[in-house]
Amino acid sequence: MTFAKYLKVFDIGVQNTFVYRWNFLLRAVFGIVPLVGAIFLWKAIFQTKGAGINGYDYSSMIFYFMLTVFLENLITPTEDEWQIAAEIRDGKISAYLTKPLNYLGYRIMLFLSYRMLYIAVVLVPIIVLAWFLRDHIQLPAHAITWLAFTASTLMAGFLQFFIAYSLAMIAFWVLEISTIVFILYSFEFFLSGHVFPLDVMPAALQGFIKWSPFTYELFFPAQIFMERVQGPAVVQGLLIQAGWLLLAWFAARTMWSQGVRKYQAVGG
Repeated sequence: MTFAKYLKVFDIGVQNTFVYRWNFLLRAVFGIVPLVGAIFLWKAIFQTKGAGINGYDYSSMIFYFMLTVFLENLITPTEDEWQIAAEIRDGKISAYLTKPLNYLGYRIMLFLSYRMLYIAVVLVPIIVLAWFLRDHIQLPAHAITWLAFTASTLMAGFLQFFIAYSLAMIAFWVLEISTIVFILYSFEFFLSGHVFPLDVMPAALQGFIKWSPFTYELFFPAQIFMERVQGPAVVQGLLIQAGWLLLAWFAARTMWSQGVRKYQAVGG
């Protein structure tokens, strides 16, 4: 009965998000625009420099940004933190507290339904993009790479979700969380590998990058797929990523339990 309950939540989530399928498609299409800009930018950089950058040539750099676009569409939560914070702020969370439903499990099922439908809708533009840039694509040569990439991608998705969920829990204490969210996401955008591959940064910062949770949201899965990390480095990275995932899950659970104790709903 418990499993069927959350399957029903998943089904409802699919039905609700399917209404916005054209919004997903437009967002995905226009999300390719930064990649087009990156292609022209790095082409100019490599033409001027005339040499590789920390082991990246022009094709591998374009392939890296293709992977980040794909991963971002596949696993990055969209507006989950805003929706949860709004439910807390508006008192709608009360409806869940009176039901035999784990709120975190409820939001996870909605997150999974949203991502499944989103990737189904945006798959076509991603395939078209891959065809146009097919000369820059180099698939992994080893089967173990595919397994490691799959595991890392799954953990990256849940890591991002738990971070978003924890941010939303701040709404129990702060009326408006937008400033906190924008500050954290500014660091995340830079430190997750959106702007450029993190291994081109100075050696003095590589220790921080290795232990930063943001590294394992996009950069690390992309590095696995490109086989720029192999052997013990992959295992170590997966263990660090798993550690951050457990810590983010624990933070999400703790902030919920503490927030519910503080929560008060008034009115009728």
